[in-house]
Amino acid sequence: MPDYRGAHLAIFGIKEERGTTSNQGTAQGPDEIRKKLYQLKKGTGAYNIVDLGNLNTGIDLDETYTRISEVCRILLESNVMPIILGGTHDLDYGQYRGYEEMQKLISFLNIDAFLDLDDNKEAPAARQHIHKMLLHEPNYLFGYTHLAHQTYLTDPFAAAVLEKLNFEAHRIGQMRTNLAEMEPAIRHADLLSFDITAVKSSDAPGNANSQPFGLTGEEACQICWYAGLNEKLSSAGFYEYNPNYDDINKKTASVVATMVWYFIEGFYHRKQESNFKSNDFLKYVVSMPVEPETIAFYKSKFTEKWWMEVSHVRLGAKYTRNSIVPCSYSDYQTATKGELPERYINALAKLG
Repeated sequence: MPDYRGAHLAIFGIKEERGTTSNQGTAQGPDEIRKKLYQLKKGTGAYNIVDLGNLNTGIDLDETYTRISEVCRILLESNVMPIILGGTHDLDYGQYRGYEEMQKLISFLNIDAFLDLDDNKEAPAARQHIHKMLLHEPNYLFGYTHLAHQTYLTDPFAAAVLEKLNFEAHRIGQMRTNLAEMEPAIRHADLLSFDITAVKSSDAPGNANSQPFGLTGEEACQICWYAGLNEKLSSAGFYEYNPNYDDINKKTASVVATMVWYFIEGFYHRKQESNFKSNDFLKYVVSMPVEPETIAFYKSKFTEKWWMEVSHVRLGAKYTRNSIVPCSYSDYQTATKGELPERYINALAKLG
């Protein structure tokens, strides 16, 4: 067993498939991904990564979730980022629970062709894990962003629930129009959960629920690169790969391994952009014709990324780390026209 203390990243697999009835075989996924991952060439970073092997599953799913949460909690407390190789998508509930004792509100980024908000107790765990997360007590979920869902696979009621909670859901068509506009949403997340179902079947056939339409392998890697660059993000999980449905060359395992590679590369290209009072940022203050009177925007001189400050009279200490939210240049342009950017309205609703 390698010593995780002092490492930057820790990979571990979960050979668990009891959360699905339709995608049996995902338990063999972690080892197949590893075979492809370790064939890839090392990048430019000063790597300090450990592989902890596969986590022993519990006697039931709840015990497996608890074991995942314990491993994630210990790694996070040691400032080591967990990279989880699943396994079924419901295992991200254990990943989420790893943050329970951290005394901070977190934002969750989920990438999946389905919304997984089924509230039917008879439904498999992999179809109701997001519903379970929203109801979890204590509630420390500040933001939830769903990317790449497909409208014809989505219950309109589930999408309406997310909207009512001021959470974001971007369908595949919206993303494809301008993937760069999704970057601020990715940059706001504390944890990433990636269901390989979101990648179209021609690029990733290794899944019983794979769809003919979806993200390309390149787009999936781009998202993982953005997520790796995100300084807030502290854990990542890759789920639902099933070798039983893959082709003879294990193409899907190669796609997931490359996604993990891009995530790791992004991690080692982080710029530590969090001190907005430093000379590394340009500050723009826009006067507004409505409340608030002004909105402050920050632009990094190095990466040209944008943030905006959401002011609120009742802002408590626990909301402080969420009061400056990632945004895009188009949000700044919207404000200069005297209109409140949609991201500002959503953030204000959550803080209020």
